[in-house]
Amino acid sequence: MDQATGRTAQEERSLGDLLADLTRQISTLVRQEIALARAETVSELKGAARGGGMVAIGGVLVHAGALAVLAAIALVLIQAGVTPWLAALLVGVVVAAIGAALIGSGRSAIAATDLTPRRTIETIKDDATMAKEHVK
Repeated sequence: MDQATGRTAQEERSLGDLLADLTRQISTLVRQEIALARAETVSELKGAARGGGMVAIGGVLVHAGALAVLAAIALVLIQAGVTPWLAALLVGVVVAAIGAALIGSGRSAIAATDLTPRRTIETIKDDATMAKEHVK
């Protein structure tokens, strides 16, 4: 503490020192906010990728179902026997139904994914409020 002015060393810092500290702190804060936004986005993208995978698998199964249905129709025309085509038709319908269910589930998962980094937005708002209060 300075005896003449009654100020501590912290109070004696120049405006340049204060601005340099503020610049460093803002830089650190921005880097931390970017890291938080990146972490949130990666987390949400993993969920979206999982939903996309389900859609792809569902599409493959629907395709296989369509092939089985076509095979059943071909068997009907070629053999005119009930058992072979009926079995192939049943398999085709079941596979197509499973594929359609996977596509619906995957689309729902993709639609439910929110890629907005909400925590980052909130902390940025809090940081802006705090900075405004310190400037006043």
